[in-house]
Amino acid sequence: MTAPIPADAPDNRDGADNRDGADTGLAAARAMLAADTASAALGIHLDELAPGRAVLRMKVTAAMVNGHRIGHGGYVFLLADSAFACACNTYGPVTVAAGADIVFVAPVLEGDELVATAEERTRYGRSGVYDVTVRRGDEVVAEFRGRSRSLKHG
Repeated sequence: MTAPIPADAPDNRDGADNRDGADTGLAAARAMLAADTASAALGIHLDELAPGRAVLRMKVTAAMVNGHRIGHGGYVFLLADSAFACACNTYGPVTVAAGADIVFVAPVLEGDELVATAEERTRYGRSGVYDVTVRRGDEVVAEFRGRSRSLKHG
């Protein structure tokens, strides 16, 4: 298991703190996640961030289970949506969801650690398509597809 990287950590793998091009977009995505009180309240951690890609992690708590004692799908969706938001905001312009769908493949349980990996499939104009796979260990528990739209400046 990798240690979580704080959302406000600089992306300076080369030893420099560059804030142009890709680094600016990565900084913008980190800043967005740092200001996301919903994700923070659920203990969501950023593990990886790269242009068009993000990996987030969350542990299912007792407060996240439904009346069937399985993880409420809304929390799985929120984790996937947060990973999607990070991935599509790595280019700099403020980008929001235009729509999203999720398929729940397997139930999650209290104590499960879920990892959501978001990957860009395509960007065209101000729009994009991203897939997010949510796993418990090696097992896929959900597949999410998000459609993004970058906001116009001004």
